[in-house]
Amino acid sequence: MLSSSSTTVKSLPLKKRLCFLLKLVCFVSSVLIFCEFLIYYVVIFQCRWPEVKGGAHVDKKETSTSVLKAVILADTHLLGEIKGHWLDKLRREWQMERSFQTALWLLQPDIVFILGDVFDEGKWSSPQAWADDVRRFRKMFKYPVSTELVVIVGNHDIGFHYEMTTYKVNRFEKVFNFTSGKLITRKGINFVIVNSVAMEGDGCAVCRTSEAKLAALSHKLNCSQQKPNHSNKRCSDVEKLPASEPILLQHYPLYRKSDAECSGEDSAPPEEKNIPFKEKYDVLSQEASQKLIWWFHPRLILSGHTHSACEVLHAGKIPEISVPSFSWRNRNNPSFIMGSITPTRFSLQKCFLPYESRVFTIYCAAGALLVILILAHFQLLTPPFYFAQRLISKHKAV
Repeated sequence: MLSSSSTTVKSLPLKKRLCFLLKLVCFVSSVLIFCEFLIYYVVIFQCRWPEVKGGAHVDKKETSTSVLKAVILADTHLLGEIKGHWLDKLRREWQMERSFQTALWLLQPDIVFILGDVFDEGKWSSPQAWADDVRRFRKMFKYPVSTELVVIVGNHDIGFHYEMTTYKVNRFEKVFNFTSGKLITRKGINFVIVNSVAMEGDGCAVCRTSEAKLAALSHKLNCSQQKPNHSNKRCSDVEKLPASEPILLQHYPLYRKSDAECSGEDSAPPEEKNIPFKEKYDVLSQEASQKLIWWFHPRLILSGHTHSACEVLHAGKIPEISVPSFSWRNRNNPSFIMGSITPTRFSLQKCFLPYESRVFTIYCAAGALLVILILAHFQLLTPPFYFAQRLISKHKAV
């Protein structure tokens, strides 16, 4: 049997063998190009910016030229030199880079927010490792001048509270121009940036500074939202800001007992939903959460950290959206949020990225088909596959 097969292979003219090899190369290349490049365009092209719904009294101008298009993602967790295997790094970083660059090209957002845990090992990184991680981040998440990138700090970037140091916080701030208690105002919309790791409430140096900035910003925003004829001596010398209710951006979610009430295909797995959250570790403490709500009365809160999606209402009226991880290392179905925002309204839409399980299925199907085609070409198929072998034989005859 082996000698017969060998004779068959040798008897094939060189031209036909080269032609068949070329076809195989084209087939493999096509699968690779689709799975590693085109699939991101196919999937993200289906995402659409949500429309800002308003009442009859809302000016059409507000829902068109004044709409801020924002992309929100979280927990990229770029692997470091300690825990990151080179192959894992290569795969995950390519996936995130292609997703991010494709989203920028197709959606053209005005601003992008990354809600912390940019790096996986920022809390341990040596200066050299940190510089290497920052270099890779800038390559992956490069953006055009028409788009603004805002990065919020997470516990993996500077450590949990007991690991956080002034050096690590300053290192992050220097690279990303991040400051807790910073206000970003775009098109009359107020975004409040919070270092949620520093909301421990124990009076540490970083915590005191962070809370003082937040309290001062709260005073400015509250004074700005008062009516012009409202007399308040405490607000007489305060710089006036847009009167829009702020949107809170942070890494930790506000306090909730667990993910038991969360739903959706990208919420936590059923076996994890009822596990109680630990305050100051999984979520902010009840005290810190209440402080932020009292200080800012936000109309929306956006957070990350849990790697899973969740939507909750605080005080019965303030929505918080937990944004899932952007990394396939943490999820089979990463996603990001698309937000159309005006000074008074907002509308959010989730954009899912390619499912890794589907990409793997395509590769397996293509691999199986490739094996069948090779065996059929050399007439080595067993009886169940004679049909494919006969088709190829007829094709050769033609």
